[in-house]
Amino acid sequence: MFSSRLLAQAGLASRQASRHFSSDGSIQKVGIVGMGLMGHGIAQMAAEKFQVVAFDANADALKKGNTAIQKSLEKVWSKKLKDDPEAESKVAANVNERMSRISLASGVEDLADCDIIVEAIIENLDIKRDFYKTLGEVCKPDTILASNTSSFPINELAVASGRPEQVVGLHFFNPVQLMKLVEVIQTDSTDAKVFEASFQFAKDLNREPVKCKDTPGFIVNRLLVPYLTQAMELLDRGEASKEDIDTAMRLGAGHPMGPLTLADYVGHDTILAIVQGWRKLYPDNPDFKEPECLKKLVAEGKLGRKTGEGFYKWDGAKKL
Repeated sequence: MFSSRLLAQAGLASRQASRHFSSDGSIQKVGIVGMGLMGHGIAQMAAEKFQVVAFDANADALKKGNTAIQKSLEKVWSKKLKDDPEAESKVAANVNERMSRISLASGVEDLADCDIIVEAIIENLDIKRDFYKTLGEVCKPDTILASNTSSFPINELAVASGRPEQVVGLHFFNPVQLMKLVEVIQTDSTDAKVFEASFQFAKDLNREPVKCKDTPGFIVNRLLVPYLTQAMELLDRGEASKEDIDTAMRLGAGHPMGPLTLADYVGHDTILAIVQGWRKLYPDNPDFKEPECLKKLVAEGKLGRKTGEGFYKWDGAKKL
């Protein structure tokens, strides 16, 4: 989008400036682990104010995530400066200023001196446990370890790390660049100062943090997922059509979309994985049910918008 000459010139100036860049807070260096959709979004927001060390075990994913950040920044700054006669050079300068704060790690050991590490790797509890054990061994003693998990107990990761007092949840929402909410999760072991530093970190990213204890799904998913599965059970029982369920909640509750349309957006594999995970950990909780229609859709590969069909058929973002 921008000439290599302008990017290079702007990059030189911004790299020189960023060598002396630091936050006014106690957190100055941020590690991001997992450079997928969530991870690279968090890295982009963090690079507004902090030095960022990004790591992904998959080298291609690391490069793709970094490229996605640059493209997103170019889009943001092109929009901001669209009427400026010097837009091209100014956009390039702003993009490079932020990109210069992001370094790509070749291994976990490169995260050792980070003040906080936000983990956004695959939602697999065993993999996460192993990774937190590694972080606990590698990082400096006062590094805050924060998970972006949407469903797993933070305490499980805290125990695995060997330093439970340093572990919190920082649950961002997709797309990170647009969604202002961050759930900040405190376990029974989380040090109060660690929690407050994490809460302030979310504020420093220009997000709106809320506090929550380490309960299944935290606030949003704890309320949202049972709401979605209740709508599915209503459908399973034949008590209302999918169209009428969605219309009722749009017009009766003022929701922007109905629960079954929303489920198509979220992805049925994601919803099922969350419910199954909760059910495994809390088998006696009646809220954590697996609706038959949900299991059927996942078995058939009809995962929602991302596959072109779920409860509804989709053409990209358009419901057919």
